[in-house]
Amino acid sequence: MRTLLASALLGSTLITTNASAAAVKIPPVLTGSPSAAAITQRCNLFVNAIGAERKVLEGTAGPKGIAALRAYDHIYDILGAASGEATLFREVATSDEARKAGQECEVRLSAEGTKIGLSRPIYDRLKAIDADAQDAQTRFYLARALGDFERSGVALDEAGRAKAQKISDEISSLEAQFAANIAKGRRTVSAVPAELDGLPADFIAAHKPGADGKVSLSTDYTDYIPVMTYAKNGDLRRRMYIEFNQRAYPENDAVFRNLLAKRNELVALLGRKNYAALTLENRMLNTPENVQAFMDEQAAAARPAALRDLAKKQAMLQQLQPGAAKINPWDSGYLSQLVQKQSYGYDRQEARKYFAYDNVRDGILRLTREMFGVEIRPWNTPVWDKLVEPYEMYENGKLIGRFYLDSHPRPGKYNHANQIALRSGRQPGSVPMGALVMNLPAGGHDTGLMEHDDVVTFLHEYGHLLHHIFGSQKQKWSYQSGVANEWDFVEAPSQMLENWVYDYDTLKTFAVDADGKVIPRELVDQMNRARFFDEGIGDMRQIGLSNIALQYNLGTIPADLGAAARAADAKYALIPMAPESQMQASFGHLGSSGYGAAYYTYNWSKVIADDLFTRFEQKGLRDAETARQYRELVLAPGGSRPSAELVQSFLGRPISLDAYRAKMEKDQ
Repeated sequence: MRTLLASALLGSTLITTNASAAAVKIPPVLTGSPSAAAITQRCNLFVNAIGAERKVLEGTAGPKGIAALRAYDHIYDILGAASGEATLFREVATSDEARKAGQECEVRLSAEGTKIGLSRPIYDRLKAIDADAQDAQTRFYLARALGDFERSGVALDEAGRAKAQKISDEISSLEAQFAANIAKGRRTVSAVPAELDGLPADFIAAHKPGADGKVSLSTDYTDYIPVMTYAKNGDLRRRMYIEFNQRAYPENDAVFRNLLAKRNELVALLGRKNYAALTLENRMLNTPENVQAFMDEQAAAARPAALRDLAKKQAMLQQLQPGAAKINPWDSGYLSQLVQKQSYGYDRQEARKYFAYDNVRDGILRLTREMFGVEIRPWNTPVWDKLVEPYEMYENGKLIGRFYLDSHPRPGKYNHANQIALRSGRQPGSVPMGALVMNLPAGGHDTGLMEHDDVVTFLHEYGHLLHHIFGSQKQKWSYQSGVANEWDFVEAPSQMLENWVYDYDTLKTFAVDADGKVIPRELVDQMNRARFFDEGIGDMRQIGLSNIALQYNLGTIPADLGAAARAADAKYALIPMAPESQMQASFGHLGSSGYGAAYYTYNWSKVIADDLFTRFEQKGLRDAETARQYRELVLAPGGSRPSAELVQSFLGRPISLDAYRAKMEKDQ
């Protein structure tokens, strides 16, 4: 008999549950600009639906055998949809109250997920399934799901599971608070107009002095990156560096200290050595020792190139300041663009004239059709801000995905860049859906000129969206849909795709100046000659950040969090942080349940990306057959097979660092 758990008009769909089988119909995404009350009401419906479905699966009359896995997968799909919406609201909602409602919903949903992960009846029901009688995808699903249960603490007695639930809920609340403080941590720097010397003309035109005759600059990326790259005034760069690296400080230090303590409390309960050991168990590099070994191996490959490039920066510093012995962290980006200009003929300000946001967006969407044969069309649907752009994806006339681009900064919005999965598309009549949240300049050549690095960021995040949509098309299970791989693989496809915006044949389709002139091939050639300059230094910096994340989660909480971050970074980074830096307070990955100790993900994924790209280097970036195989063998499987197998199926061999080493050895 069908019983109504909860109902409210959400779009045109009701959430209902079936008492005898998991049959929740997931509603359309709550669109427009919902109020805090509407977000909370939506959250209530999701939480109630998840709870009811969990109780059905736990009950003595609940589904058994493979039907139990199907019921569990339904719950997983509901939880994923709910969590995606809550994260979206927390990051992009247009009022503090609505963003807070999203944050509170994330915490509630995390608690529901923990209840499922600690449910002994559900675990026993899944454990009883005869895995040998299932297909390979289902066997892999069962192995991963049961491992998740065991890491949650399902083997504990009833009192232990209750304690694990309490600690996990506290961790979720602290992670949400850590992220919220970063979003609220925006700072400003006051400058006199003369201090903007060296910055692009359009940037100066967009930053008029106020009544006091001074210009206000924010720590948003759209202000911070240009100042750190082009401002000739070293003191302005210093002031920007300090404010940027003190966002959410000191308030987040207390939050993070409590978070580390709760993580330690959880791992002690679960019998693990430390939080890093616990969270790495289901990664490709599955122990802290493996991560440490990889970081050292990558550092050995990157260090010679980094030292070579550091010498070029030091020579440039000597030209500007004879006798100067030290490169300050706020000098690094400025010196880089000067070296690129002097040694490689590449002028970043000249290049940015060809990268207006509107054209870049259209070019990246067009690239999808050229590589994968899909078409992107505008989608007529309500949005939460007038600058948000909704689209639909079609293949052979069939709708296969939907997504939003929320590309531009505004007060209170998430200030980094990410892709949020909103729907898996596993429900009947549904398609995969996601949102890209970025912070790029808005408009055309008058207001929306982008750095080439911004173009790289756009395509990188769009790569996650493609992975989500393509990886959800043919999956049997929601659990394996989209970007459902081991966490330290998830950046690889996006990093691999970045290569296309260094390709002249790609850039000429959208990189035009205000007069419509296409970017010159010579300028793109110069860009590519300068491309790997500073990459070794950048990779050593990334390894330093990876070390910060790892060291924080090995059990001992430092007395001084900032000093510990600076020391862990200095083990690898060639240009140390300034003593004033308190970047740990705004290092959002530290408070993420997915990253946490695993920031090395970016470095490991980069090695895989370089390896994957060797196929395209051999066959050509526009080889349709290679692109088809890449989509079918790497993206389309989602998380239905181990990621190492996906790479081997595409390359015909195991993952290797050879491509990365070769890149580091190129003569600059």
